[in-house]
Amino acid sequence: MLVGLNNVTFEFGSRVIVSEATWHIQPGERIGLIGYNGQGKSTLLKVLTNVYTPSVGTVERGKSVTIGYLHQDLLSFSTEDSIVEVAMTAFERVKEIESELVRVGNELEKTSDEKLLETYTDLLHEMDMLDGYNIQYKTEEVLQGLGFTTEQMQKPYKEFSGGWRMRVLLAKMILQSPDVLLLDEPTNHLDLPSIEWLEKYLLKYKGSVVIVSHDKFFLNKLVNKIVELYQQKLHFYTGDYDYYEQEREIRFEQMQRAYENQQDYIRQQERFIERFRSKASKAAQAQSIIKRLDKLDRVEQTTLERPNLNITFHVDKQPGKIISTLKDITKYFGENRIVENSSIEINRGDKIGLIGANGKGKSTVLRIIAGSEPLDNGESILGHNVEPSFYAQHQLESLHLENNVLEEMQTCGSGKTDQELRTILGCFLFGGEDVDKKIKILSGGEKARVALAKVIASKSNFLLLDEPTNHLDMVSVELLADALKKFQGTLISVSHDRFFISKMANKIWEIEDGVIKEFDGPYSEYMEWKERMEKQAKENGKSNNSNKVEEKKSVVKKEEKPVTTISRDEFKEQDRLQKKFQKLEKQIAQLNQDKKNLETQMADANVYSDAKKFAEVEKKYANLNEELKLANQEYEEIFDKITEA
Repeated sequence: MLVGLNNVTFEFGSRVIVSEATWHIQPGERIGLIGYNGQGKSTLLKVLTNVYTPSVGTVERGKSVTIGYLHQDLLSFSTEDSIVEVAMTAFERVKEIESELVRVGNELEKTSDEKLLETYTDLLHEMDMLDGYNIQYKTEEVLQGLGFTTEQMQKPYKEFSGGWRMRVLLAKMILQSPDVLLLDEPTNHLDLPSIEWLEKYLLKYKGSVVIVSHDKFFLNKLVNKIVELYQQKLHFYTGDYDYYEQEREIRFEQMQRAYENQQDYIRQQERFIERFRSKASKAAQAQSIIKRLDKLDRVEQTTLERPNLNITFHVDKQPGKIISTLKDITKYFGENRIVENSSIEINRGDKIGLIGANGKGKSTVLRIIAGSEPLDNGESILGHNVEPSFYAQHQLESLHLENNVLEEMQTCGSGKTDQELRTILGCFLFGGEDVDKKIKILSGGEKARVALAKVIASKSNFLLLDEPTNHLDMVSVELLADALKKFQGTLISVSHDRFFISKMANKIWEIEDGVIKEFDGPYSEYMEWKERMEKQAKENGKSNNSNKVEEKKSVVKKEEKPVTTISRDEFKEQDRLQKKFQKLEKQIAQLNQDKKNLETQMADANVYSDAKKFAEVEKKYANLNEELKLANQEYEEIFDKITEA
């Protein structure tokens, strides 16, 4: 055991977070710690790290076991140091050795003390054992994996937003390589490429990992055990999240059957007692049954509690077929290109997932569609009878601070009753007296949930959602995706939650090289297509390299023959052919690359939907094929001549 809880009970005032919990984290385990929002998952991690002391029981830790704990409270830290310097503080011992080496080296220049020389040698050996000379490279590699560019490495840590600071601290935690890594919502501030990088890294991580996350895909990829905090108890499942969901249903069914069977038995025994307790011949037997029932270990009735999202969308107006048109749009922020001469349409009934790395302009495109972001060039046109409703984090500023939560919901013009609004708020984790809280006292996450609830409750027929799943637990994300799938209108959502996108979207958009590209199909098909393309590209690359190597080998073999009997003129001719051969090799490689580029253009919706553009590209493609054919013929002829020579 590395670290664990031994019969632990922890309370906040009168509220019990966990009762009589025993949990031992073993080497090599990758654990998903799950539960509904507000159940106390983050609190439990703080108990494990001795930030909080349990009311009853003990927290045990193996001798010399190291723990790394990534959590939101770390964001209060700030410094002028660069992000590389902050991440490199993970190598505390290496930094100490570096300082010692400088100090001892300076002293050795003044004296030839043998003990000092021995100390210097020991320090060099320890530095080598810790791979201390590669810490800069390791740090930059991890930071790049988490989405930082080379230019950002030397920028001061304090200049970055909260999300990017959390990435730096995650990099530091990874570089420390503790025996146990505790990660509280590590994907909240990561884009898809960074999440995929982190998945690959953690799969190879030698220590144990405990992850609190609402990202189903992330948990399914990584964990081999689920620990569920439910009704103040810990429940253990060996497997990934999908296995947990299936097994949990089976467990609850078995517990419910056991309860019902016991109730049948109790009723049967009570009927016997009632009937025979006053009869002399059966009185002793009745008393025996009464005592047996008193000692009976009662099975409690189990009810599977989970939030219930029961949103009914009311779309007032039926829009036209085309919801939104982006026509030849161009948008730059300084030298940073977002989109350039890109055109695309949103049709009625589309449920679009807009995905990709941070900084590619996904939120900017949403604002362009909503009409709140000016363009450098082109047009953004909303269709007939389209009533958009836009959700984004910055809209929290438009909430009325003096309203309570219910009053704020009443301002969205949904026409719903207070009870219906309360039901929606319950889905967004505002239950009971929470709806009477003033907006001004809510946390950032709570305000975000109110703003999202207002958008969902509105009568708009076109929803624009920017990261709607932030601050929601896993069940709420699933229920929100189900509700949006049933939505009669059209929607486009930016999200890094792959489960949410796969559940809700029927089309995928991605911004690539300044162009918005569309995949007409769900996320699962998009990923299959992408994997096929990557595999094909690798195979083509290997094939081309292999061919070139073989061609070069053939030429080299012929060049290695003795040339002592070749005349001066023959030598000149062979040299001319060799140079021509090398020139043709380069020409054919360039023509093949040009061919690939044209094929990409021909597959682009913006090209093949425009007859004139497509005809131009098709003509270029035909001419290039003819040029490539002639070049290959000449290449073969010269190769034959070189071989004969």
